Amino acid sequence: MAKPRSDLPMDRIPMRNVLRIVAVLIGVVLLFLTFFQIEPEEVGVVLRFGKYVRTASPGLNLRVPIVERVYKVPIQRQLKDEFGFRTVRAGVRTQYARGSFLEESLMLTGDLNTVVVEWIVQYKVKDPVQYLFKVRSVRDTFRDLSEAVMREVVGDHSVNEVLTVRRQEIEDQAKLALQDLCDQYEMGIDVQVAVMQDVNPPDPVKPSFNEVNQAIQEKETLINEAWSEYNQEIPRAEGEAKRTIEAAEGYAIQRVNNANGDAARFVALYDEYRKAPEVTRRRLYLETMSKVLPRVGRKLVVDESQTGVLPLLNLQTGGEKP
Repeated sequence: MAKPRSDLPMDRIPMRNVLRIVAVLIGVVLLFLTFFQIEPEEVGVVLRFGKYVRTASPGLNLRVPIVERVYKVPIQRQLKDEFGFRTVRAGVRTQYARGSFLEESLMLTGDLNTVVVEWIVQYKVKDPVQYLFKVRSVRDTFRDLSEAVMREVVGDHSVNEVLTVRRQEIEDQAKLALQDLCDQYEMGIDVQVAVMQDVNPPDPVKPSFNEVNQAIQEKETLINEAWSEYNQEIPRAEGEAKRTIEAAEGYAIQRVNNANGDAARFVALYDEYRKAPEVTRRRLYLETMSKVLPRVGRKLVVDESQTGVLPLLNLQTGGEKP
């Protein structure tokens, strides 16, 4: 009995088996390509022959292999672009790279001064279809728009406003202007915030700029001190003036009332005098004497027939008795 040979050439394998193996492999590959996974913070944009047909939700999804293609877009993740610097290592001690991005951060202000502005823009994808297909190189275009908007807004303000008092206003204006451009270009981006991280004058002019700032601070200090003195002196002067005016008005009212009283009393006396002249004259005389006599020290009563007052004086005491 002859033994079977194990060294048959490959071309002796039946073609039917090869086709079966190839079909199984193709089936496995197609089955693998049929399923795709979308992460919770993403959506899948499905294209069929290059045309958008649907958006796949997070989870396990199906597609037609070869015919349909899927682009995953992170719509829940907050994306960030940095300008003027780059984050080398994030963590407790975050490290940044600066110096080689001066072409992004060096800007001209409205009063023709230069300033170095480092800022970040945080955004989300609100329309994945627009984000993928409306604008070519959407990330580069978005960075160019961000830089153009920030330069325009900074150029509308003075260097002191950019460095100090108007930073929040500049950030808000930049955010609104950038969102408006993104909507016009149909980029499908929702701008969350535009934050100025660090704003400084260029290194060559920092010493002079610090001296100017110090002089401005001293000026503001003197102005505040002057206003403090003003707020103390002016109310005091106004109070004194008001008190003087009120005293004068009171004095005027008193004098008018006294004059009116004297006039009324004179009219009353005149009326009484017309009714009884002799009695009124005597009464007035007695009233006048009652007011005058208490003010006189020593009183001498002289008879009408007396020719002098010498006998009545006590000349031996050397003077008048008190």
